[in-house]
Amino acid sequence: MRKLFGVLFAVLVLYVIYFDLTVGTLPSSAINREEVINETTQKSKTALPSFEAKVKPGETVISIVEHQLGKPLPVSITDLINDFKKLNPGQHPEKIRIGSTYHFPDYSD
Repeated sequence: MRKLFGVLFAVLVLYVIYFDLTVGTLPSSAINREEVINETTQKSKTALPSFEAKVKPGETVISIVEHQLGKPLPVSITDLINDFKKLNPGQHPEKIRIGSTYHFPDYSD
């Protein structure tokens, strides 16, 4: 009887992990609301040169900017964070979402 419960428990755990990785646990309304906020904040323009990029899994603000430049970051990380916040009001660089599009500072000059 214990083996049966152990197997059922293992199946339940595996299903929960599969569900969390494929569908996620956030309600869809929260995701839609976040996308609307991103679209409205991206419409504001600043004097900073920038480019738009869609965030892929495993990317960070630093890696996206360095990939665009093709070389190491020419400014300090603090300057990059401040410029990102100016280009994307209300967004924090450590909380960027996979699949969302943001404005990133362009330091190619």
